[in-house]
Parts: sequence; structure tokens; C-alpha cells
Amino acid sequence: MNRTAIINVVGLSESLLGAHTPRINAFRDRGVLSRIVPAFPAVTCTAQSNYLTGQPPARHGIVANGWYNRELAEVQFWKQSNHLVGGKKIWDILREADPAFTCAKMFWWYNMYSSADWSVTPRPIYPADGRKFFDVYAWPYSIREELKGALGEFPFPAFWGPAAGLDSSRFAADAVSRWIAGAAQWIERKCAPTLNLIYLPHLDYNLQRFGPGHPVIDSDLRRIDEITGDLIDFFARQSVQVVLISEYGISAVDTPVHLNRLFRDQGWLTIKEELGLELLDCGASRVFAVADHQVAHIYINDPALEKKVRALLEQQPGVDDVWGDVEKKAHGLDHPRSGDLIAVARERAWFTYYYWQDDRRAPDFARTVDIHRKPGYDPVELFLDPSIPLVKARIVRRLLQKKLGFRMLMDVVPLDARLVKGSHGRRPADAREWPVLISGRSAAITGAALDSTEVCGVLGGLVAGSLRGGLR
Repeated sequence: MNRTAIINVVGLSESLLGAHTPRINAFRDRGVLSRIVPAFPAVTCTAQSNYLTGQPPARHGIVANGWYNRELAEVQFWKQSNHLVGGKKIWDILREADPAFTCAKMFWWYNMYSSADWSVTPRPIYPADGRKFFDVYAWPYSIREELKGALGEFPFPAFWGPAAGLDSSRFAADAVSRWIAGAAQWIERKCAPTLNLIYLPHLDYNLQRFGPGHPVIDSDLRRIDEITGDLIDFFARQSVQVVLISEYGISAVDTPVHLNRLFRDQGWLTIKEELGLELLDCGASRVFAVADHQVAHIYINDPALEKKVRALLEQQPGVDDVWGDVEKKAHGLDHPRSGDLIAVARERAWFTYYYWQDDRRAPDFARTVDIHRKPGYDPVELFLDPSIPLVKARIVRRLLQKKLGFRMLMDVVPLDARLVKGSHGRRPADAREWPVLISGRSAAITGAALDSTEVCGVLGGLVAGSLRGGLR
């Protein structure tokens, strides 16, 4: 088999390649670029699962980055167990063909308890007294301390939140991607895996925060080009072939759509008051939305309302399409985890999880970075609240409280969804904003657009030594 490194440059699309990406351009020019017809929804967990299984969400079950668990009556986002992903993964299939095959997963998602040989993923530690310590989870356990000894602590505050993708007194803007790139080189030197799956998220932050047309993106492209170029050169010296891939492209947006507020106006949401603040009670609600970028799963606990819900959604200016059972099946999303209806945002629109009507009643976690408690994805976590005077001084004060052992709330995230200028999830009208696969072997792909479920076969073929895979 051909030892291979697959470098996932999150957010990379053909529209971003140019003067600021000379090393990626050179790699493309030596091989071939193929656009990928985006997974649906075009979000991290679904796209990666399509790529690694060759199956659509109807088969592997990853219908979004999170969904409503009907049995527990809870919305669950960013879970990490690989057992959630149905079907054989690419490393299982290749290992069946060659028992000597090995795989390392360096920060690709659903990284815990997979059958990959080595894995590293972000994972905080939560002691019983309510504290939170940033850390990573690694398998085998021993490589966690070895990695941190070689590279230092993982720069977790820069992985997501207001510090992500920005230079600060603590971290460089690209600190996370540089750490992961270093970890990928470390695992190569120590273990020499047959397949090395590497996740570089640097472009994701400011493309969502400011949108693809913002001047700061030029600097981000130069930084990710340097990191990626260094990895390409490093693996070339190890005689490891490289494939560049992305999960989605990011499009400009300016219109947040608040579906849960719409449903609340209809009397369909159930709101529970706790300590003077409002919590969405999904299990008691007749209808609610689980928003994930430009796609929302609509769960209907009262089936008699389905026609009314669909008609209401179809009238909304920010909604492009509404899918029921027929459309879900046609798009490979007919899985029990999917919503009863699926709403797709229009170009330049995206869906929030917001359900409160008065910001003073918003739950305490709304103003914090809390990816697990919120009943939907929240890109506003990338911002500091501009209405807070001396907001950075508040952060210092909160960190001091934490260091002294006091409970504290890092309540610095705004509640203004209009701040967000980039999103993804739907299929962009401009194919230059689709994700890409770039192979250094020009014969590996034809250059024609690949369906996201075809990627597994192409990658497997490159590793196995055939041209078009056939790993099913």
C-alpha cells in the first residue's frame, strides 16, 4: 500500500486559491484538482462521515453536527464516540485488504473509540467541583503525555471561541493548526502510519466571522498555505503521498433566521423558567428547530401540525426549501435522527438556535462558549460582545476568579447574530465555493466533480494503489 497523508484544510475552496496560496497552487499544478459536490448538509460531521464511509447520512446516521435524541428528549451536539457513525470506515476496509495497514486520526471528528490505531482529539477535563481544564484525549493513552511533552499543551482556547483565528497575547492566530500539524509530524516519525488523517481548521474561523471577502482572509490564506506547504514538503521527504481535501466552502451571509422564535410566536414551543431565565424544553414542545448553519432539522412532536409547519416555513423570506419524507429520501437524509422536516436557508441566510424574545431572559450559557448545552450551532461564539465596556478586562477578571478557585461565568459572547458574515451547509450556487480534493497524482482523479460519497473510494484507491478505489 502507498503511505498517504490526507490533509483536511477546512473551508478551502477553489475561490480562495490565488496569489496568497502559492504552495497549494504549486501542489495543484503538479497534480489535479477536483471539486466535490458538497455533502448535505455541508457541515463537518456529515462531510467527514461521507468521506470516510462512502455512504450518505441515511446509511451512516450523521445527519448534522448534532440532532435531537428522541429517546432522551435532548439535543446533542459535537458528540465524539465513533460508534455513532454507522458502516465500515476507510481504515477498516483497508485493514481487511492488508492486515499490516495502520491509521492515525489527528483531530478528525468522531475520534473516540474508533478502530483507528492512533487518535488525538480535543477533550476538556471536568472535575466534580465544576472546574474545566483544557486538554486532549488520545489513544493509546500514552501518546497524550508524549505529544504534550514534545509540543506543549494544546492551545485549546484558540480552537474555538472569540480567540480562535486571531492573534493575541497568548496565542498566534494559527496556533491550533500549527499544533495539529506538529502532532501529525510527530505521529509520522514515531509510528509511520499507512494513513494519516490531519485536520487544519485555521481558515474556518475568520471565514465565518468576517466572510470570504474580508481583507483579513488574505493573511489567513498565507498562514494556512505555509502550514500546508510545510506538511507537503515534510511528507515528501518521508516518501508519503499527500492529498488535500476540504469539507465545505464558506459563503457570505447577512441574514440570520430565527426559526424557534417563529415557532414560539405560533405557541408551539414550551419554555421552562429556571432562576429567572428561559430554557427550551424540547420534549414538551410541539415543534422546534435544531439549527446547524444553513440547515435546520425541524422536529414535530405533534404530527397534526406538520402541514401547518411546512406551510409556515415555505412563507419565510430566509427559507429556500422545505423537505419532507420524499425529499429526505431523495437527498439521502431519510434516517431516524433527521427532523420530521428539514429547512434549507436561502443564499446569504443562515439559521440561529435563538428562542428567547427578550435578551434579558436568555439562558446563561447563551453568552458563553458552550457547544454542548446550546440546542443548535452558534457561530456568534466567535465574537466578544462589543456592548461590554473593557470586555478583555472582564475576561482577565474571570480568569483570575477561576485561578483562585471561585465559580465564574465567562459571559462575553454577544447575542447579535447579525455579526456573522460567513456560513455553510447548503450547496452554494457558485461551484467555485464547493469543497475540493487535490491529489499530487494526476492520474488519480479525472478533475470532474466528485460526489462526497465517492471520496472514500478515491482515497482508498490512492492508498491501495489503484486509481479509482472501489471501496464499498
